[in-house]
Amino acid sequence: MELTVLSLFDAADLLRRHEISSVELTQATLARIEQIDTQVNAYLTVTAERALAQARAADERRAGGETHPLLGIPLAIKDVICTEGVRTTAGSRILENFVPPYDATVVQKLKAVGAVILGKTNTDEFAMGSSTENSGYFTTRNPWDTTRVPGGSSGGSAVAVASGMAFGALGSDTGGSIRQPAAFCGVVGIKPTYGRVSRYGLIAFASSLDQIGPFGRTVRDAAILLQAIAGHDPCDSTAINAAVPNYLESLELGLKGTRIGVPDEYFIAGIQPEVESAVRKAIDVMDSLGAAAHRVSLPHTDYGLPTYYLIAPAEASANLARYDGVKYGYQHPDAHDLMDQYVRTRGEGFGAEVKRRIMVGTYALSTGYYDAYYLRAQKMRTLIKQDFDRVLENFDVIICPTTPTTAFKIGEKTDDPLAMYLADVFTLPLNLAGLTGCVVPCGFADGLPIGLQIIGKALDEATVLRVARAYEQATEWHTRKPGV
Repeated sequence: MELTVLSLFDAADLLRRHEISSVELTQATLARIEQIDTQVNAYLTVTAERALAQARAADERRAGGETHPLLGIPLAIKDVICTEGVRTTAGSRILENFVPPYDATVVQKLKAVGAVILGKTNTDEFAMGSSTENSGYFTTRNPWDTTRVPGGSSGGSAVAVASGMAFGALGSDTGGSIRQPAAFCGVVGIKPTYGRVSRYGLIAFASSLDQIGPFGRTVRDAAILLQAIAGHDPCDSTAINAAVPNYLESLELGLKGTRIGVPDEYFIAGIQPEVESAVRKAIDVMDSLGAAAHRVSLPHTDYGLPTYYLIAPAEASANLARYDGVKYGYQHPDAHDLMDQYVRTRGEGFGAEVKRRIMVGTYALSTGYYDAYYLRAQKMRTLIKQDFDRVLENFDVIICPTTPTTAFKIGEKTDDPLAMYLADVFTLPLNLAGLTGCVVPCGFADGLPIGLQIIGKALDEATVLRVARAYEQATEWHTRKPGV
């Protein structure tokens, strides 16, 4: 039996029935990483010895009568999430040797239920990017076609799950950084409601937009992971103190009577014809399963991109001010004075995209420009959120494409930042509104996956997952595996 092709749910079932051990599962996954990661570069750090020790501990816990779907399951963690005693770089040279003294809350929760942590996955530097080409270390490659990007910024996590190098993974989503790579790599990705999952221990990019979420090979896998990490956390002042439902209980309830809104603004000029066709066919499938789809309007959608690229860089400018070579991280060794140290440390430690966003954000916040740019962007953010709220008063979910195209070639957009930013045009409005969204595979074009985006009300991940699961079970797209 080829263990690494199993879903998380099926692997957990074999563990539960004692047909395999966590050590065997972990060894098989580590062997898979050793075999193919040189082709796709998903991992920045592999913690093989720690993982095997955790697997042995999981087997002992199971032998003692413990049960949990994640007990003994090998997982990967995006390298913007702190892990005690394990290097956490945020994909940046400025944190090349940073080893956190604590675990992020989500990592604590995974360890508490006995999950096995395989290592840390590659990311665009400080999660700023749409292709994982902005990593300070190397470019991650799409397992469906290694000449193409996997999406970003959580490209490493998406690739690890898609190519059998982890049974699930955590990423972060600030403007689409879980959903876009999920679409490009043919896996399931969930962006939870802002505040549904603790951000304690997440290296901040844009604090009002960032949210941690899971990747899985199936909707059920992703739901299991979300169940484990969701919930209030006193360490995070933005974490919502609301009960977390049992996502698996409602997962198989189907689509009968579900009201679906299809926004006109998400089917725009320039969208790849195969992407639009696949999404519209997916909506037809949902109609055949008992849902009712209707056209709706989100009129401020066109303002999402400029609004996001004022708010996110402004927050990044503030958050990244701490990397100055004084307390931790890279410090230039030959600075003449304090100002010289700041300039040379940040100049050498940050990559081009991070510098670009810091400069844009600092400008937007500067005296004389704050009202003209940042304040106006916040007002537009409110209008964008009101658009979603108005539609979701009458509909259970909104269905739309995740990306305008399938995965693009490595290097194709690196010299044109605006073209790169447009890759997130369908995902970033959701972060501005703070709502939840899920991506599930819905087709292929020239051998590359296409992702369907399902958007739901705040804290209504259960409905989003139910809709995604019903569609997934009515189609076979999720069963396909990349050739790597």
